[in-house]
Amino acid sequence: MIRATLATISTLLALALPAAAADDFIAAPTLRASVTVTSDVVRIGDLIDNAGSAALIPVYRSPDLGTTGTLTVGQVLSVLRAKQVIGVMTGDIKEVQVTRLARTLASKDIETAVAATLERRFGLGEAANITVTFDRGVADMRLDASNTGALQPVATRYDARSGRFDIAFEIVNDGNPAPTKLRFTGTAIETVEVAVLTRDVDRAELLKSSDLSLERRPKAEVAGEPAARDRSIGMQLRRPMRAGTPIRVADIVKPDFVVRDQAVTIIYQVPGLYLTTRGKAIESGAEGDTVSVLNMQSKRTLTGIVTGRGQVTVQGASQSAPTAPAVEQTSSIKRDEAPAPVDTAALVRNLIQSPAPPAQVAQAQIPQVRLSQAPAKSE
Repeated sequence: MIRATLATISTLLALALPAAAADDFIAAPTLRASVTVTSDVVRIGDLIDNAGSAALIPVYRSPDLGTTGTLTVGQVLSVLRAKQVIGVMTGDIKEVQVTRLARTLASKDIETAVAATLERRFGLGEAANITVTFDRGVADMRLDASNTGALQPVATRYDARSGRFDIAFEIVNDGNPAPTKLRFTGTAIETVEVAVLTRDVDRAELLKSSDLSLERRPKAEVAGEPAARDRSIGMQLRRPMRAGTPIRVADIVKPDFVVRDQAVTIIYQVPGLYLTTRGKAIESGAEGDTVSVLNMQSKRTLTGIVTGRGQVTVQGASQSAPTAPAVEQTSSIKRDEAPAPVDTAALVRNLIQSPAPPAQVAQAQIPQVRLSQAPAKSE
């Protein structure tokens, strides 16, 4: 009995030797309730405080990277006794949790690293527009916590025709001169964000918000500048298009405010005068377009600018229309005089009627004069 007691005291002295050198008392080994490790083994020094020279002795295999395992106090004390470690203070601890620290490398981080490696190389554009697909689904990776370095590409191969890549990375780690090596293969394609039709749309229809969705498509599929979704709403297509088709800027136009053979209102404007009459559109046009229209009263073809839905404005000066007496009377009214009644229909006919033939105009402007020669006086 005395021998056993002496052996126990000797063991405690050996375990507490470093602490005793600093302090005047012997610190008893104490069990920890929660343990974190970075290596693949759990040592006595990880499990108890004041382990002394036994601290580096391995006793357990560590849990998987990034996971936590649980040990009962009885299991721990049994293993410690097998290593000649006794007299451990446990307090009210019932179990010990052992967590293995790890560095988590998210799949998104790997995808970003691949895109950044290929950015502005091999004919590709910015990394944000490069879509990466791995040959094998890459899930979040857990590496030993000692891998503290960044993903550094050391070898890059890319085929521009197929979009295939083969990239090797290295990660510098603490406590090991050899870096961790990773290799990824797959496909990387440059994409663009483009508005895509959600249904079949005819040319005459106006695009609504529900008709369009934003998608990323391979740049090769969108020949030309892709159309933004906000810019496409309220526009028309140049031709009927099917659902799922990406829209380019060249595919959309302003909506037609005037359609061919449509009944329109012709507005005739001259300084101080505003007249309207009925007409028919000879061609279609959007707001601001120049179109031809037919005056239904005079049967004259006019050229005007589309200024609204079913509305074409004809500027008086551009039509070289003859000035009617009614206009002269209207423009000569003084402010303090009451205006005389104006026959609008007559003004329209006078202002938009076909001019007289050139010969008749010449005759009207230059009257014929008969000249007679007086006989010369003889001297």
